[in-house]
Parts: sequence; structure tokens; C-alpha cells
Amino acid sequence: MNTRHLVDPDLLPIVDNFPALEMNSESLRAIRNMFSAQLSGQELPDLAVQCSEVQIPSGEDNRTIRCLMIQPKSMAPLSPAILHFHGGGHVLGAPEMNQSELMHWAAELSCLVLSVDYRLAPETAFPGPMDDAYVALRWLNEQAETLGIDPDRIAVAGASAGGAMAACLCLMARDRNEYRIAFQLLEAPRLDDKIQQQESGNPFTGEFVWTREASSFCWNAYLPGGSTSPYATAARAKDLSNLPPAFIGVGALDLFVDECLEYSTRLIRAGISTELIVYPGCFHGFQMAREAAITRRSQADSLLALRNALTK
Repeated sequence: MNTRHLVDPDLLPIVDNFPALEMNSESLRAIRNMFSAQLSGQELPDLAVQCSEVQIPSGEDNRTIRCLMIQPKSMAPLSPAILHFHGGGHVLGAPEMNQSELMHWAAELSCLVLSVDYRLAPETAFPGPMDDAYVALRWLNEQAETLGIDPDRIAVAGASAGGAMAACLCLMARDRNEYRIAFQLLEAPRLDDKIQQQESGNPFTGEFVWTREASSFCWNAYLPGGSTSPYATAARAKDLSNLPPAFIGVGALDLFVDECLEYSTRLIRAGISTELIVYPGCFHGFQMAREAAITRRSQADSLLALRNALTK
């Protein structure tokens, strides 16, 4: 199925120019290097925030977890915080991928943002990355007084694989009952590993940027032996009650739109306050078109959802 005619016109340059991602064990290193090179040359906004690198003890020997911390240069006591996870299919990426938007979050919401450089597959498969996520949540809570944040106003956020981690972390935090998460912002989250088994999936999704083939490679790297754990893939969770309020944004042409629709429905049926926005004409990763009107709209929607959640 050719879906080019359904794409938002502002996004067509990405369709025409984005290199095909043939994800496999041989190409992964080159793809990682390509993304790293792009990050090294990015321009960051001039905002009244400070960005620093912090190393969080993992609790495993001397290993630490690198995080990017962004906060206003003048931050009031008991400010909210956002724990963020980058995308990349669990096999590539870094916090700096989202640094520009995270700087806007910190400036606009007067909050601290901590983005986790969690371990990547296939070198570290599940549960390693989720262990890193939980350690970061614990660190934010244990250091709340020192950091000047309100532990009752910590949100989690992420896109794609990062959105999956944010959703899974909410399940983990609920079940362990140690730390409270106030809100979950999930941008095009990949929630269901069973997508790779659905040969007759939605024919109008997954044609551009992030394909079914790429997703299957990443799931196999992250869950090499398979898993039924809801902490590995949130759609496996049988009970979605008592989770934080949620915002889910996804493109209509995104490979993950159907699982986002299903997960939103299940959240609502579990009594969870949920907002879902499906952006017409948008494929996975459409926000790479930074100046597109639909990108600015989606970023404004995410910012508003966070503002509403964290200022209550």
C-alpha cells in the first residue's frame, strides 16, 4: 500500500529524503554513528536553563547511569520534575536527541528534566534498560530535597521506545508501591511486541521512517527470548487500574497507532484519566520536521498536557 498521498504536505521532504533504515545486526553500528553525528551538529535554543551531565549510581558495583539534567537557572523550591526516556527502538539513541524540546519544557514549566541514557540492546536486553529506569526514578525521589523538586509531582515521558519505557515504569512503580508517578506522557509509544506477529496489520501504517521490519529487529534485540512481562511490553499487562493519568499522541500513519488506540481504550475502561490525540498525515518520527505546523501543534499539545498535570 502506497500511503504517500495521505502524508501531511509539510512532511513530504522527510518521506523523500530520509534514508531507508535497514535495521540488522550488521548495519546497527553505522546507524548509531549516523545518529551520533547528527546530534553533534544540532543547534540548541537560547533559553534560561542549564544543562548538565549527572552520573547516577546503578547499585551494581561501580557502574553509573549517565543522565542529561536540565533545569531553570532560577528554580523555585518544590518544583515539578519530568523523568524522560529517549526513543530509538531500544537499540540506539541518547538523551540529546530531545534536548531542544526538553529545554523548552524546563523553561516553560519551571521544572527539572532528567533524561536517562539507559543501556541499549542487543548489548543489554530486557530487563537491563528498565532496571536503569527504575534506578533513575528512585534517585529523583531520594534526592528530591537536594534537587529542590516535589516528589509528588514527578511525571514520566518518552517517545517510541522511550514511551514504552515510561508506560512500563508506571506499571512497575504501581506494583512495587515505593514511589509515586503523577503523570505519563507517551508520544508514539511502542506498546505491544506482538505487532511483529501480525502479518496482516494495518496497511496504512509503517511505510515511512519506522517500518514493521525495523520494529521486528528491535523487539528481537530487546526481548531475544521473548517475554510476557508487562514491564517489558505494557500491552501485556492484564490490569491497568491505579495508574497515573495519561496523554498519548501518535500519528495516523504511525506503525504503532493501533496499539495506542487499544491501550488508550483499556486505560479509560480501567478508570484512568486519558487524553489521546491522533495526528492526521503523520508517520513515526514526523517531529523531525521541526518547522512543520503539525510538529509545532504536537509539541504544544504535549507541553499543555504536562502543564495541566504538573500545576494541579
